[in-house]
Parts: sequence; structure tokens; C-alpha cells
Amino acid sequence: MKKKILLFFVFLLTACAPSAPAETPTPAPTLTPQVIYVTATPEPTLPSTATFTPTITNTPEPTVTLTPEFTFPTVTVNKQAHCRYGPSVAYLHAADLYAGDVGEVRGTALYSKWLYIKFDKLKYFCWVAPSVVDVVGDVSTLKKVEPNLLTIGSNMYGPVQNVQATRKGDEVTITWDRMDMTADDDRGYFIEAFVCQNSFYIWWTFSYPNQYETSYTVKDEKGCSTPSYGKIYTVEKHGYSQPVDIPWPQP
Repeated sequence: MKKKILLFFVFLLTACAPSAPAETPTPAPTLTPQVIYVTATPEPTLPSTATFTPTITNTPEPTVTLTPEFTFPTVTVNKQAHCRYGPSVAYLHAADLYAGDVGEVRGTALYSKWLYIKFDKLKYFCWVAPSVVDVVGDVSTLKKVEPNLLTIGSNMYGPVQNVQATRKGDEVTITWDRMDMTADDDRGYFIEAFVCQNSFYIWWTFSYPNQYETSYTVKDEKGCSTPSYGKIYTVEKHGYSQPVDIPWPQP
């Protein structure tokens, strides 16, 4: 991230609900966009022309300067839920959580209230909604963390092709070519965007569960000082592709 971001969270429009206790968690992404109101946006950190080298490393632990008295806040899961690879339900499923699972909070999200946690039972970090854990300690002292989706696994299919966007009034329609994936690997597409609605600048995440939906329309209006933009990923069960910048038509 190239410049400091001033964030002002107004409210969370969508609930980050856990799975029902009787339901077996599944890795399929949701079709509900996750929307957070912010005041600024980072510059894209990875241009679409960058060379993609898949890795199998985990997202690195955020650096924290510890004092002798410092301890990370701890959590205990209070219901069956998902842990995900990013701070909204639009991100890939990372692990199943069950009541009684414990871990440490190592960071908080930039654009939502989700927590970045190292659970004792897992060898990697993942994200949870604060509603599914009981926290002991002050998470406000922790650093903000932004997920790097290229470090969580490998993607065998490559980035989305022929990404286009057209505007009709206050609506922007994004289209792309279908990525042919096997039924077992297929997890569709993931879009992260910053759009303007009712003069608020919004962080918007959305995912399709399969390869066959190849367009998405989002409301984007005038009235924000920062230009709207977005990026799209191919998603398969092993991880995310290199992102492709959406050629966003400004109002």
C-alpha cells in the first residue's frame, strides 16, 4: 500500500453470519455482496500486468512491537462457523470452527470488523466475524491487516480474461470471459471494488460460486472525491489467481 489511508467506518450493511449449528459448513462462496463504508481507498498494490507465481505459503503474521506486558487478545469460538481467507463472507472458506476452539487475535481488518486469528488447532491464519468468538483483551491496539490473496495457495487456471466494464447512468456492468475449470476445482470469481453510493465511498466484495456467471452490475454514482475502481480474480479450491484491474468507467 503506497499511501496512508484515513478510514471512517460508518456502518456495516451486511451481517457476517456463521453457519447454523446443525449445518455442515461448505466452502461455497456467498452471493451476497459485503459492503463497508469508508473514506479513502488504497492504490492497487498488484497491477494486472504483474507476473503471477503461485505459492503455498501462508499470509505472514503482522509485525507487532511488543512491550514486556503485551499479550495478544485471545478468542474462544462460541458457535459453529467458518474461518475465511479474508475479512468478509465473500472470501474462500479456510477452515471449520466449532464451539470451544481457541486462538489469538493478531490483527484487525482495514474495512470491516473481522479479526485475523491464529487458532491453536490450525497451522495458518484466517479471518472470522467478531460475532462468532468471545474475545478477551483489547483488539483496538492491534495493527490493521490487509489480506494478500496470492499467498494463501496456488491457482492453476490463471487470471480472468477480457475484463470489460460499461456504464449506463449510475450502474456499471462488469463482464469477462468464462474460465473453464473442473467441477471439483471451480469456485467461480471474486470481485473487490470501491464504489460511490449516496456520496459515500464503499468497499464492496462479491463472489460467484461457479464459473458460469460472467457479469455483475453494481451501482456507482457521482459525489465522491476518490475515483471508483475494482479488481477481479479467478477462484478455484486451491486459491486465487492474479487480480485483473477492472477498466472502470467514471461517472
